[in-house]
Amino acid sequence: MQNLHGNILTPDGWQHGELRFDTHITALQGQARDPAGNADDIILPGFIDLHVHGGGGRDVMEGGDALSVITRIHARHGTTSLLATTMTAPKREIEHALSGVATVVAQRTGGGARVLGVHLEGPYINPGKLGAQPNFARDGVLNEISSFNNLAPLRVLTLAPEVQGHMALISELVSRGIRVQLGHTLGSYEDGVEALKHGASSFTHLFNAMTGLHHREPGMVGAALAHAEYAELIPDLLHVHPGAIKAALRAIPKLYCVTDSTAAAGMPDGNYKLGRHTVTKCMGGVRLPDGTLAGSTLTLDEALRNLVSLGLDLDDAARRLSTYQAELLGLDDRGQLKPGAYADIVVLDRNLKLKAVYVEGEPVNLTSEK
Repeated sequence: MQNLHGNILTPDGWQHGELRFDTHITALQGQARDPAGNADDIILPGFIDLHVHGGGGRDVMEGGDALSVITRIHARHGTTSLLATTMTAPKREIEHALSGVATVVAQRTGGGARVLGVHLEGPYINPGKLGAQPNFARDGVLNEISSFNNLAPLRVLTLAPEVQGHMALISELVSRGIRVQLGHTLGSYEDGVEALKHGASSFTHLFNAMTGLHHREPGMVGAALAHAEYAELIPDLLHVHPGAIKAALRAIPKLYCVTDSTAAAGMPDGNYKLGRHTVTKCMGGVRLPDGTLAGSTLTLDEALRNLVSLGLDLDDAARRLSTYQAELLGLDDRGQLKPGAYADIVVLDRNLKLKAVYVEGEPVNLTSEK
């Protein structure tokens, strides 16, 4: 049995006291108290990242042992569970990646984040809005998606709703427990609203790779701001202007943060793989040769500090890194610090620097090499 003492963010708010745990949280004792009244550590639910392409020089599409490296890198930045995210690619390449994911879903890597399943980002996107996705976009086919799901559990799937046949596909995927997100799309406001009616849950990297907001053509961004309960956003302060982030925070109740991280996360400047692309990390970003943003180097501990720098209260920022993601996936045993939940825990000092991370009760070595 282990225990931690400090300012604990619970589902009912801040408590100052003690958290006891093994693989799961066994007890929480304390009194409601504002952390501003003391200098003790901050104890938060472990971060959940629903959009991870890579880290530590490795890419999900490599398959093999790549995820072992990726999950360790992200765990050392407070991510305790994640979705391995694919790129648009030919079927055989996606199958190769999913085979690697299946291994890690079945057996968590020691010292690494739990892989909850797959975020299939493409290939069912609009070829006119690829962003940094390779040009292998195609129409969605249920049989192919089912075969992918048989290899590794698909938890989230990004598609462009305006593509022929995709609106009906949304309903079928939702009935099978797959959360559908709208992204890499040239769809209109009306397409977005209709997709939500068919059961789409969220929007992929809001503002990026989708039709923007205009007062006479609200676009996919307008559909999200007007109607969405959930949407993911990359808060590296490079993908989205702080003013746009603040607008989304006011409009979308459960806006949550992702990294969209690439192999360049946790690595020095240089060239790295992103699916079939070679991308360059420099000046804090990752880009294709033509300058297009290609994922990020963001980690979720940095995302937390960025949100607080924009004026969010710490408890609000923390929920956008854990609780809302768990709710989207229908998980009641992650994203919250409460008895019975997994002991996925992040401990920070008062400058919001990581002091400790626990994945299902296992302490993570924050200083180990990749």
